[in-house]
Amino acid sequence: MNKPVLKLVTTIATCFLAIAANNTYAKEFVMSYDGFYDRLKVVNKGDFQYARVNFYISDIGTNEVCSIKSGTILTEKNEYPLNYTDKAQLLLPYDKQLDTDKAVIVVQPKNPVHDCQLKLQIEANELEGLTFSKQSLLTINHELEALLTDLSGFFVSKLMWYLLPEQKGVVVTFNAPKQFDDERITCEESVCYFEVTDSWQNDTKVLADINEVVKVTPWISK
Repeated sequence: MNKPVLKLVTTIATCFLAIAANNTYAKEFVMSYDGFYDRLKVVNKGDFQYARVNFYISDIGTNEVCSIKSGTILTEKNEYPLNYTDKAQLLLPYDKQLDTDKAVIVVQPKNPVHDCQLKLQIEANELEGLTFSKQSLLTINHELEALLTDLSGFFVSKLMWYLLPEQKGVVVTFNAPKQFDDERITCEESVCYFEVTDSWQNDTKVLADINEVVKVTPWISK
Protein backbone atom coordinates (compact mmCIF):
# COMPACT_ATOMS: atom_id res chain seq x y z
CA MET A 1 0.00 0.00 0.00
CA ASN A 2 1.38 3.36 -1.02
CA LYS A 3 1.79 5.74 1.90
CA PRO A 4 1.16 9.47 1.42
CA VAL A 5 4.36 11.39 1.02
CA LEU A 6 4.96 14.23 3.41
CA LYS A 7 5.63 17.39 1.39
CA LEU A 8 4.77 20.06 3.94
CA VAL A 9 8.07 21.90 3.86
CA THR A 10 8.06 22.32 0.08
CA THR A 11 4.37 23.21 -0.04
CA ILE A 12 4.54 25.90 2.62
CA ALA A 13 7.85 27.30 1.44
CA THR A 14 6.45 27.64 -2.08
CA CYS A 15 3.00 28.97 -1.15
CA PHE A 16 3.44 30.99 2.01
CA LEU A 17 7.06 31.90 2.60
CA ALA A 18 7.90 35.28 1.07
CA ILE A 19 11.47 35.60 2.26
CA ALA A 20 13.82 37.19 -0.25
CA ALA A 21 17.00 35.18 -0.59
CA ASN A 22 19.94 35.38 -2.95
CA ASN A 23 23.60 34.59 -3.31
CA THR A 24 25.61 37.81 -3.21
CA TYR A 25 28.87 36.17 -4.09
CA ALA A 26 30.50 32.76 -3.89
CA LYS A 27 28.31 30.60 -1.61
CA GLU A 28 27.31 33.23 0.93
CA PHE A 29 23.58 33.06 1.55
CA VAL A 30 21.66 36.28 2.26
CA MET A 31 18.01 36.60 3.35
CA SER A 32 15.78 39.49 4.34
CA TYR A 33 14.64 39.39 7.98
CA ASP A 34 11.15 40.75 7.26
CA GLY A 35 9.83 37.42 5.94
CA PHE A 36 11.00 35.65 9.10
CA TYR A 37 9.42 38.33 11.26
CA ASP A 38 6.04 38.00 9.54
CA ARG A 39 5.93 34.25 10.27
CA LEU A 40 7.21 34.59 13.83
CA LYS A 41 4.51 37.20 14.45
CA VAL A 42 1.82 34.69 13.50
CA VAL A 43 3.14 32.23 16.10
CA ASN A 44 3.50 34.87 18.80
CA LYS A 45 -0.02 36.20 18.24
CA GLY A 46 -1.53 32.71 18.36
CA ASP A 47 -2.26 30.52 21.37
CA PHE A 48 0.26 27.77 20.59
CA GLN A 49 1.77 25.70 23.36
CA TYR A 50 3.67 23.25 21.16
CA ALA A 51 3.42 24.27 17.49
CA ARG A 52 6.24 26.36 16.10
CA VAL A 53 7.47 27.58 12.74
CA ASN A 54 11.17 26.80 12.37
CA PHE A 55 13.68 27.74 9.71
CA TYR A 56 16.40 25.50 8.28
CA ILE A 57 19.13 25.79 5.65
CA SER A 58 19.57 22.86 3.24
CA ASP A 59 21.28 22.11 -0.06
CA ILE A 60 19.05 22.69 -3.09
CA GLY A 61 20.29 19.67 -5.03
CA THR A 62 20.67 17.02 -2.32
CA ASN A 63 18.43 18.35 0.47
CA GLU A 64 21.32 17.71 2.86
CA VAL A 65 21.85 19.98 5.84
CA CYS A 66 23.83 23.08 4.89
CA SER A 67 26.04 23.13 7.97
CA ILE A 68 26.77 26.71 8.97
CA LYS A 69 30.29 28.04 9.37
CA SER A 70 29.21 31.49 10.57
CA GLY A 71 26.23 33.79 10.52
CA THR A 72 25.38 37.43 11.10
CA ILE A 73 22.33 39.67 11.39
CA LEU A 74 23.07 42.99 9.70
CA THR A 75 21.35 46.36 9.68
CA GLU A 76 22.61 49.61 8.23
CA LYS A 77 24.16 50.60 11.56
CA ASN A 78 24.58 47.40 13.59
CA GLU A 79 25.80 43.81 13.42
CA TYR A 80 24.60 40.96 15.65
CA PRO A 81 25.65 37.31 15.90
CA LEU A 82 23.32 34.75 14.35
CA ASN A 83 22.39 31.81 16.57
CA TYR A 84 21.93 28.40 14.91
CA THR A 85 22.13 24.67 15.62
CA ASP A 86 24.30 21.89 14.22
CA LYS A 87 21.24 20.90 12.13
CA ALA A 88 21.36 24.32 10.44
CA GLN A 89 18.25 25.59 12.19
CA LEU A 90 18.23 29.38 12.43
CA LEU A 91 17.37 30.56 15.95
CA LEU A 92 16.06 34.00 15.12
CA PRO A 93 14.74 36.58 17.58
CA TYR A 94 11.25 37.98 17.26
CA ASP A 95 12.31 41.61 17.08
CA LYS A 96 10.24 44.47 15.71
CA GLN A 97 13.28 46.76 15.58
CA LEU A 98 15.14 44.38 13.26
CA ASP A 99 12.13 44.41 10.97
CA THR A 100 11.97 48.21 11.06
CA ASP A 101 15.71 48.47 10.38
CA LYS A 102 15.43 46.22 7.30
CA ALA A 103 17.86 43.67 8.72
CA VAL A 104 19.34 40.90 6.58
CA ILE A 105 20.57 37.45 7.59
CA VAL A 106 23.97 36.43 6.21
CA VAL A 107 24.99 32.75 6.38
CA GLN A 108 28.36 31.29 5.42
CA PRO A 109 28.08 27.49 4.84
CA LYS A 110 30.87 25.16 6.00
CA ASN A 111 30.83 23.28 2.70
CA PRO A 112 31.63 25.63 -0.22
CA VAL A 113 30.05 23.17 -2.64
CA HIS A 114 26.62 23.49 -1.09
CA ASP A 115 24.08 25.69 -2.85
CA CYS A 116 21.84 26.54 0.09
CA GLN A 117 18.13 27.22 0.29
CA LEU A 118 15.79 28.21 3.11
CA LYS A 119 13.14 25.76 4.33
CA LEU A 120 10.24 26.49 6.62
CA GLN A 121 8.92 23.70 8.83
CA ILE A 122 5.86 23.67 11.06
CA GLU A 123 6.65 21.30 13.91
CA ALA A 124 6.47 20.57 17.62
CA ASN A 125 9.84 19.68 19.11
CA GLU A 126 9.72 21.12 22.63
CA LEU A 127 7.70 18.45 24.42
CA GLU A 128 9.40 18.10 27.79
CA GLY A 129 6.94 17.13 30.52
CA LEU A 130 4.29 15.98 28.05
CA THR A 131 2.89 12.45 28.23
CA PHE A 132 3.09 10.79 24.82
CA SER A 133 -0.48 9.58 24.35
CA LYS A 134 -3.19 9.71 21.70
CA GLN A 135 -4.81 12.55 23.65
CA SER A 136 -1.60 14.58 23.49
CA LEU A 137 -1.16 13.86 19.78
CA LEU A 138 -4.70 15.10 19.13
CA THR A 139 -3.85 18.37 20.90
CA ILE A 140 -0.63 18.76 18.91
CA ASN A 141 -2.44 17.89 15.68
CA HIS A 142 -4.99 20.66 16.28
CA GLU A 143 -2.23 23.18 17.00
CA LEU A 144 -0.22 22.28 13.89
CA GLU A 145 -3.35 22.48 11.76
CA ALA A 146 -4.30 25.86 13.23
CA LEU A 147 -0.81 27.26 12.67
CA LEU A 148 -0.79 26.05 9.06
CA THR A 149 -4.11 27.82 8.52
CA ASP A 150 -2.91 31.02 10.22
CA LEU A 151 0.24 31.10 8.11
CA SER A 152 -1.82 30.74 4.95
CA GLY A 153 -3.52 34.05 5.63
CA PHE A 154 -7.13 35.13 5.42
CA PHE A 155 -7.49 34.98 1.64
CA VAL A 156 -6.45 31.35 1.31
CA SER A 157 -7.82 29.97 4.59
CA LYS A 158 -11.25 31.65 4.32
CA LEU A 159 -11.93 32.21 0.63
CA MET A 160 -9.77 29.58 -1.04
CA TRP A 161 -9.66 26.91 1.66
CA TYR A 162 -9.59 24.17 -0.99
CA LEU A 163 -6.03 25.20 -1.85
CA LEU A 164 -4.79 24.28 1.63
CA PRO A 165 -3.02 20.92 1.99
CA GLU A 166 -5.13 18.33 3.81
CA GLN A 167 -3.73 17.31 7.18
CA LYS A 168 -4.37 13.63 7.88
CA GLY A 169 -2.60 13.47 11.23
CA VAL A 170 0.94 13.80 12.50
CA VAL A 171 4.33 12.35 11.68
CA VAL A 172 6.46 11.53 14.70
CA THR A 173 10.21 11.14 14.33
CA PHE A 174 11.77 9.02 17.09
CA ASN A 175 15.44 8.62 17.97
CA ALA A 176 15.24 4.86 17.20
CA PRO A 177 13.02 2.50 15.13
CA LYS A 178 9.50 2.02 16.47
CA GLN A 179 6.46 -0.21 15.91
CA PHE A 180 2.92 0.08 17.28
CA ASP A 181 0.11 -2.48 17.25
CA ASP A 182 -2.52 -0.08 15.94
CA GLU A 183 -4.09 0.10 12.48
CA ARG A 184 -3.99 3.91 12.58
CA ILE A 185 -0.24 3.97 13.19
CA THR A 186 2.33 2.90 10.60
CA CYS A 187 6.09 3.16 10.96
CA GLU A 188 9.05 3.25 8.61
CA GLU A 189 12.08 2.72 10.82
CA SER A 190 12.09 5.69 13.23
CA VAL A 191 9.39 7.70 11.44
CA CYS A 192 5.76 6.89 12.35
CA TYR A 193 2.53 8.15 10.79
CA PHE A 194 -0.39 8.69 13.18
CA GLU A 195 -3.85 8.97 11.60
CA VAL A 196 -5.38 11.19 14.27
CA THR A 197 -9.13 11.18 15.01
CA ASP A 198 -11.32 13.05 17.50
CA SER A 199 -11.98 9.74 19.27
CA TRP A 200 -8.47 10.07 20.77
CA GLN A 201 -9.67 12.90 23.04
CA ASN A 202 -9.87 10.79 26.19
CA ASP A 203 -7.19 8.20 25.43
CA THR A 204 -4.41 8.93 27.92
CA LYS A 205 -2.60 5.59 27.64
CA VAL A 206 1.15 6.16 27.34
CA LEU A 207 2.40 5.04 23.91
CA ALA A 208 6.11 5.72 24.32
CA ASP A 209 8.65 7.68 26.31
CA ILE A 210 8.41 11.36 25.35
CA ASN A 211 12.21 11.58 25.53
CA GLU A 212 12.38 9.28 22.50
CA VAL A 213 10.53 11.82 20.35
CA VAL A 214 12.69 14.06 18.16
CA LYS A 215 9.87 16.08 16.58
CA VAL A 216 6.23 16.01 15.50
CA THR A 217 5.21 17.42 12.11
CA PRO A 218 1.92 17.52 10.18
CA TRP A 219 1.05 14.53 8.00
CA ILE A 220 -0.06 16.03 4.71
CA SER A 221 -2.01 13.64 2.49
CA LYS A 222 -2.05 15.73 -0.67
